[in-house]
Amino acid sequence: MAHGYAALSQGDKTALYAGRLTFNPIKHLDLWGSILIPLFLILSGSGFVIGWAKPVPYNPDNLRNQVWGKIWVAIAGVLTNITIAVIFGLIAQFVPLSENALSIVYMIVVTNIVLTVFNLVPIPPLDGSKIILAFVPPRYEKYVAVIERYSFIVLIVFILYGWQFISPVISRLFEILVS
Repeated sequence: MAHGYAALSQGDKTALYAGRLTFNPIKHLDLWGSILIPLFLILSGSGFVIGWAKPVPYNPDNLRNQVWGKIWVAIAGVLTNITIAVIFGLIAQFVPLSENALSIVYMIVVTNIVLTVFNLVPIPPLDGSKIILAFVPPRYEKYVAVIERYSFIVLIVFILYGWQFISPVISRLFEILVS
């Protein structure tokens, strides 16, 4: 939803017209990414669950500033996750909570740190790639299209084998936010 509001602030009303600027989770559900794949992973006992929502639609051609508008839209979700992690990290530090409530707050912090770090990885369709691609000159767009065509495979390989590289970052950020 943050991406849609960022796009709207930059002149694009696509998400607004699509009814996606809402807190109603049903509007954001993706049959495969929100229900079927997570359910399959849970039922199979994989020990690892991944899921996603429908991407928020936006038209980069409608943005007032083609470079900074794209960056603002890409980074909006990351900034939202950072903000949520910081707010709940402060709650964990300064608000007296029961053990159960503190566990929930910790889960919120960890989830948002994971989303922040993961989404900054520069593999399409993650936000990190969109931030970097905003600076790619138009003459290289054909190469970007090739990279994007195979990005799902690269992303799956990263999820399976690259986690070891971002896990220490996630752990350190959690320590910083809750201690």
